[in-house]
Amino acid sequence: MPDAIMAEGLVKKYGNVTALDGMELNVPEGTVFGLLGPNGAGKTTTVRILTTLLKPDVGHARVAGFDVVRDASRLRARIGASGQYAAVDDHLTGAENLEMVGRLYHLGVRRAKQRARELLERFDLTEAADRSVQGYSGGMRRRLDLAGALVANPPVLFLDEPTTGLDPRARAGLWDVIGELVADGTTVLLTTQYMDEADRLADRIAVVDHGHVIAMGTADELKDQVGGDRIELSVTSTADLQAASRTLAPLAVGDMRLDVTTFRMTIPVTGGAAALTSALGHLAAERITVRDAGLRRPTLDDVFLILTGRQADEKIKEGAR
Repeated sequence: MPDAIMAEGLVKKYGNVTALDGMELNVPEGTVFGLLGPNGAGKTTTVRILTTLLKPDVGHARVAGFDVVRDASRLRARIGASGQYAAVDDHLTGAENLEMVGRLYHLGVRRAKQRARELLERFDLTEAADRSVQGYSGGMRRRLDLAGALVANPPVLFLDEPTTGLDPRARAGLWDVIGELVADGTTVLLTTQYMDEADRLADRIAVVDHGHVIAMGTADELKDQVGGDRIELSVTSTADLQAASRTLAPLAVGDMRLDVTTFRMTIPVTGGAAALTSALGHLAAERITVRDAGLRRPTLDDVFLILTGRQADEKIKEGAR
């Protein structure tokens, strides 16, 4: 399967701040590629370069077969983009917003009107088509923005944190739309800070930190990379927590995490249910009271925390975007 997006060695600096430091990406056609990273890790800068809004200082990239610098004008007609904030005109109706985008793509007045109506129907906005966007809800505005990115029926779509600030129902609705687009052959590069969003949508995921990729794979591959199963348990006191950590240390295949406030601990293990049974046996032998215990797979939040040392929504150095 050929690559719809390819980036090699992208470097971008803003003064003394390095936003991208050797970014490398390969995104096959007809897939969703998730770009994950804390605020300031370089996600948005990457999208701006790939959509021709910025030029890299070093490196090169191709999208839909076009060089993002040499072929920028031709590439713009082959891509769509939707950002964190809906780029719509509040003083126009939903239909007028999409018709305006169509004319900017040189579709002609008649075709622009036709395409606007097609997309309004697809995004369940027909009833609001002739209303001012000023009265749209956040979810409606985001759907209209995404519709605008699809006016020219682009083969490659860039979604930069498209569901930020939406309620769960609106997010789920956009997820369904993205799934439909990919089923029709569209390639999507998605940046997000929502781990469940990446888990649900992305065929492959790149974790970005300090301007470069630090891990890449499917969601399951990334979870396996940081360890398999996790035992989570809680005890009744700080003393029991310390005793439990000493008792279970031989079972751990990585660093244990202790929370002295809630008396909870997380132990990475191998062996699944057998490891949990063994752990509970050891604790019983040491007369350590367990309030609750369970076994689970790591989540993408675990992947993020282990690989970057911070939560997905934690900001890093101001100015690196």
